[in-house]
Amino acid sequence: MNAIIELADVQRSYGEPPVLACAGVSLTVGRGEFVAIVGPSGSGKSTLLNIIGTLDRPTTGTARIDGQAVDALGDRALSALRAHRIGFVFQQFHLAEGVTAIDNVADGLLYTGVPRAERRRRAFTALNRVGLGHRLGHRSNQLSGGERQRVAIARAVVGDPPLLLADEPTGNLDSASGAAIVELLYDLNEQGTTVVVITHDTQLAEGLPRRIAIRDGHVVADSAEAVVS
Repeated sequence: MNAIIELADVQRSYGEPPVLACAGVSLTVGRGEFVAIVGPSGSGKSTLLNIIGTLDRPTTGTARIDGQAVDALGDRALSALRAHRIGFVFQQFHLAEGVTAIDNVADGLLYTGVPRAERRRRAFTALNRVGLGHRLGHRSNQLSGGERQRVAIARAVVGDPPLLLADEPTGNLDSASGAAIVELLYDLNEQGTTVVVITHDTQLAEGLPRRIAIRDGHVVADSAEAVVS
């Protein structure tokens, strides 16, 4: 399998005495997979997301993302990896209030060196890709929750990253809007994007092709394999 995520015995501890938020996680995600990482609050999901997204480094163990060994990269190289190879979608949207949809999305390319006119052209394409071509000039406070999340997804994929990380992407949405966002993530996955959804929603996770369960910093089950423990 051509892997885009490779974690080997990853541990991440915080504080003194150290508390393990990740306790020896090993897993591989292939390019083109659609995966749910599921677990209750405090299970270590957010820590795992930060490591996969190169926002944090393992205390011990190794993490390779899109072929790059995270522990071997400096801060600038990690920032470049995130800017070009990873898209992030969060529960809270994180859109700039009072800014149009097209400019919110174009800002996703601010740190890639792309000229402003090209950023806006790509933002136009990304918003059409998520079904919001008719809302380009609407400001974020003029959009529904579902539309705001679509703008956030467009911003995440405007640079066409091979890996999309979605942290509780339906958590602030009603059931109909949430279902539409999941359908959009399926569409992106079918177009070749590897999608990893972090969620505590077992119903959402059960509908996805692969489910990885986390508890107390450990992988306790993976639908691609036998039960781990």
